[in-house]
Amino acid sequence: MKKIITIVLLCVSILSVDAQVDKLAGPRVGITMVQAGSLASLLRKDVPFFPDDGEPSIRGEWSGSTGKYGAIMSQYGWQWESRFLDGGDVVGLVEWIALVGGMEKGFFLPSVSSMVGLRTASGFELAAGPNLSLGGIAMVIGIGKTLKFGKLNVPVNIAYVPSMNKTYDYDAEYEYIAEYDENGDYMGSLEVETSPKYSVTHPTGARISVMVGFNLGK
Repeated sequence: MKKIITIVLLCVSILSVDAQVDKLAGPRVGITMVQAGSLASLLRKDVPFFPDDGEPSIRGEWSGSTGKYGAIMSQYGWQWESRFLDGGDVVGLVEWIALVGGMEKGFFLPSVSSMVGLRTASGFELAAGPNLSLGGIAMVIGIGKTLKFGKLNVPVNIAYVPSMNKTYDYDAEYEYIAEYDENGDYMGSLEVETSPKYSVTHPTGARISVMVGFNLGK
């Protein structure tokens, strides 16, 4: 996965140098449907944002279960697009998309995607590239159609980010109990393990986003 991401980023850097045919930018709004997993559970507030939030006992209560239901969150952001290799019927694209999700639920969940793809003369496009979010690095694949109303471009896109398994390691917790002799004199403290070291592995949940944007062509 790291090699693939490195190659994609290298291609983006090379292509961006020659991407001088046309550049567009504009807002993007939409929704993301999240499969059952850690992100969906956080959005549904089935679990705390951090496993040891809230009551001291929550650490022992959360075993990594992420629930059976998905969730939906809004997305708002901006997209920068450069076109290259204009062949008339097909043009190349380099896109950067910065989004913030979950604000309607009281969350601030940023993500950034870099995508390379192609767009046909009819407005159909296909692109893929790395996606960086709080869940880590993943690949995003997108398809879409750009509708034209004069100089106004209205891109409609569907993007897919697959689920990943994440493992979190937690250290053991200890409590110190004071010891006294038969006369009540303090002898020292005894270290007692109250919570053993453990790991939690769970899926982040796949994401499908439907986005609409607006920008003006030259």
